[in-house]
Amino acid sequence: MKKLILLFVLFSIGTTTNAQDFKAMQRSQEKTIKTAYKKKKVTEVEYEKLMREQEVIKQTIEKYEADKNLDPHEKNVIQDKLDRAERRLKRYKTNSERY
Repeated sequence: MKKLILLFVLFSIGTTTNAQDFKAMQRSQEKTIKTAYKKKKVTEVEYEKLMREQEVIKQTIEKYEADKNLDPHEKNVIQDKLDRAERRLKRYKTNSERY
């Protein structure tokens, strides 16, 4: 019985450490956006758009994590939003417009 409990505990620890950490990914994106703005890689308008998008992502994560259980659809929605924000940031940083 003790081995079964130990196995269960180890399994649960292993699954929680491998879970996607959406909040950390979102914070990382937000930090990257702020750094790009400080280095004048994005304009103020682009910065505002990106930061609004980050707020929407934060709200979505909080909404879906309210029940402490993320189903695959919810994970996909969050990941899609993070991927879209990442693509938009790359596009804004590498556009050839001069301001």
